[in-house]
Amino acid sequence: MTYDELIASASGTMGTLCKPCKICNGKVCAGNVPGPGAKGSGTVAIRNFEKWNDIRLQMDTICENKPVDTKFSVFGKTFKYPIFAAPVGALKLHYGDKYDDLQYNDILVSACADAGIAAFTGDGTNPDVMLSALKAISQALGLGVPTIKPWDANTLKSKIEAVKAASPFAVAMDIDAAGLPFLKNLTPPAGSISVSGLSEIAKALGVPFILKGIMTVKGALKAKEAGVAGIVVSNHGGRVLDSCPATAEVLGEIKDAVGDSLKVFVDGGIRDGITIFKALALGADAVLIGRPFVTAVYGGGNEGVRVYTEKLASELIDTMAMCGAHSLDEITRDMIRV
Repeated sequence: MTYDELIASASGTMGTLCKPCKICNGKVCAGNVPGPGAKGSGTVAIRNFEKWNDIRLQMDTICENKPVDTKFSVFGKTFKYPIFAAPVGALKLHYGDKYDDLQYNDILVSACADAGIAAFTGDGTNPDVMLSALKAISQALGLGVPTIKPWDANTLKSKIEAVKAASPFAVAMDIDAAGLPFLKNLTPPAGSISVSGLSEIAKALGVPFILKGIMTVKGALKAKEAGVAGIVVSNHGGRVLDSCPATAEVLGEIKDAVGDSLKVFVDGGIRDGITIFKALALGADAVLIGRPFVTAVYGGGNEGVRVYTEKLASELIDTMAMCGAHSLDEITRDMIRV
């Protein structure tokens, strides 16, 4: 299966709200929520994509000619590439009836592990969504990152106990999910959590805790104070607050503020290996990609995930070679022009 065949196969299988575009730039779906679009005007998802394109590459091939190494190690695990599948939830609501969350996570987790990367999995008001994801992660020998919503204290307690039993190598919380319109006024309730509350969660988990949804230096420093092991610079694909800046616009300053004190990941509009390189040059340790992995699963199941991952890897390797970086550690900010 080629990438073009993958896109063609996904067409017609993803409901009426998502048109699996060859380049997922947020323009066709715009403000479609439910659906894969962004909140309100829908422009935040578009801005995420376009701001990466504003960054140029600094080509330099006057260097030693040797193979490119894309291996990435974090929290005691080594992966082939600095790529994660981002958590996606409410599949039937947004992408039609082909898969529910349980089926999607079951495919995604194992397929990502087979491709040499890992998946962040979603959460939902249905407790079976998390339990199914944890089962898939356990079967993949812990190679997955369950992502918990910012629920109330009692719900979090039960979620944490279930997560620990699955022995994932890390656990995440998408703290910005408090702004998801389909989580408001539901049971269990979700909302903001204080620094002290996050600190308690980090201690209770006993494994590296990643906080997703950081868009300011102030937020990053709060996360650091809470004792998290990593953050994801993310505006939730534009789905929680309209008129946000793009993640590419704030990643550099957030990295400068926290330095190497915690791992920094980023998502939002990252669609190819060239953009992955730009994100790493701005200071990210790895990237998360959401919507295109949905298309990969709908279009080809396990093979679709492999095809898309190999496409990203090939583009990243080519970009690294043309910019004179032969390992991820050699990627520096002077290799891009902002």
